[in-house]
Amino acid sequence: MIEPHAPAPPGCPPPWSDPEGPGGPGGPGGPARLPVRPGTGRFLVLAGVFVCAACGLVYELELVALASYLMGDSVTQASVVLSVMVFAMGLGSLAAKRLRPLAAAGFGAVEAGLALVGGCSAMALYAVFAWTGDWGGMWADGPRCLLVAFSLATGLLIGAEVPLLMELIQRIRRQDAGGAVADLSAADYVGALVGGLAFPFLLLPFLGQLTGALLTGAVNAVVGAALVLGLFRQDLTRRAKWLLLLGNALVLAILASAAVLVDDFERAARRAVYGDDVRVALQTEVQEVVLTGGTHGRPLDLFLDGRLRVSGRDEPRYHEALVHPAMSGPHTRVLILGGGDGLAVREVLRHPGVDLVDVVELDAEVVRLARTDPALSALNQHAFGDPRVRVTTEDAFGWLRGAAPATYDVVVSDLPDPGITASTKLYSQEFYGLARRVLAPGGRLVVHAGPVAAGPRVYWTVEATVRAAGLRTAPYGTGGRHTAFAAGPDRTPADRIRAPRDWGFVLAARTEPRLRLDPDGPRPTVLTEASLAAGERAARRTRIAGLPASTLVHPRY
Repeated sequence: MIEPHAPAPPGCPPPWSDPEGPGGPGGPGGPARLPVRPGTGRFLVLAGVFVCAACGLVYELELVALASYLMGDSVTQASVVLSVMVFAMGLGSLAAKRLRPLAAAGFGAVEAGLALVGGCSAMALYAVFAWTGDWGGMWADGPRCLLVAFSLATGLLIGAEVPLLMELIQRIRRQDAGGAVADLSAADYVGALVGGLAFPFLLLPFLGQLTGALLTGAVNAVVGAALVLGLFRQDLTRRAKWLLLLGNALVLAILASAAVLVDDFERAARRAVYGDDVRVALQTEVQEVVLTGGTHGRPLDLFLDGRLRVSGRDEPRYHEALVHPAMSGPHTRVLILGGGDGLAVREVLRHPGVDLVDVVELDAEVVRLARTDPALSALNQHAFGDPRVRVTTEDAFGWLRGAAPATYDVVVSDLPDPGITASTKLYSQEFYGLARRVLAPGGRLVVHAGPVAAGPRVYWTVEATVRAAGLRTAPYGTGGRHTAFAAGPDRTPADRIRAPRDWGFVLAARTEPRLRLDPDGPRPTVLTEASLAAGERAARRTRIAGLPASTLVHPRY
């Protein structure tokens, strides 16, 4: 808690009125000796509060974003980071009470430490994830422990700022505690707004997570040092001045060196995570996209935000099981939600009688790669070059809300795992209600519902949610994954050893759907009637009855 100064009783002289006492000018309780007028000094302090608040919020958002990317489940990671940080801010405020007699030196030291910790946190967390996350044993949760440690350290330092700034601003011009707190809070909150907007709209898209954090740390160090050494230098001993000057120079040197090496660091860390075969790595407006292999006979892998989305070794098992059972029946007009890699489109186009395939994909860069990357376009057999295929870059939920009813014979929901927070709304009762609305009479919906064996509760929650939208269901699955890279919501390297080995699907229609292959359709390369029936039996054996449906306001995954 901030412990503000109590206002002096009316008519009493200020505590520094005795020039010989401990509150004399320049003393611990006296007015600061400033090189500028008090009004200007007060403005500069509030400007410093503004910048430091913006930097502090960037550190928080950086930790949340990186933790969500590295470890999955953004709701959990955001809750951990923010709750630990707010708790630590309270501890930092209490600890700062001891520094009030040396407020200027204390604030300078706090800002230098915060710049170093906050600026380097992203690189340190990424390094631990990349090079030590698969050690197992006691270090299996090393990245998560480091996340908590950085959240705690950052919160402690941010919490120590306000009591020290309160002391400094009161030394410029004494005022009632309420007025001082109001001024500081206004500058703090406006700075937080600017930092909160700068992170997603400027730092992340133009600089990336690592460079953005380093630049924020540098700004934090410069502003903190300039405020103390420029405005309150008369409050510092000669030794304190040199220590702050050298300390901030060291912090800036570390941050600058890291910024120079950040590209090499990122490439090395990416190789540690994905292997030495990375061909394409780009950060789109939606996610990180990485392509590995696909040349010289090596299988192609597509990773979205670090999770394996396509593996050339076993993708036919997934895409044939996803598409072919749903194509048994009328299939003139087909809608694919997701599927920007073009592989579901490839399977749909194998069926005769298809006149139109609409693809609704959120990330235009994935579609661009599917069109232009030699390995990926060869794998999808140049599906996006077919004139019957139309691509719309839009969120599937929003697109369905504006789609014409009773339009499609088949709707294929080829979306990321339901356990990933960003996908939760795409596995909700409202979403399936919209999908049901666009189905023509006799139309079918097929949903990728996550692994059956490794996540039966999630799988059967998807099935219950589809039924709650007014559709009859036929659950089934397929096995045979060859890769051990995490594909679901958890994606630390340690999760590879327990990566799921199967996929689960739900076929749905207004009437009881019949799970079979189209007798007049093409013969899949892997999927057979026998394996389809076996997949249905295996899925039904895992049934969990009585699960509630997942909705937008009450997600169950």
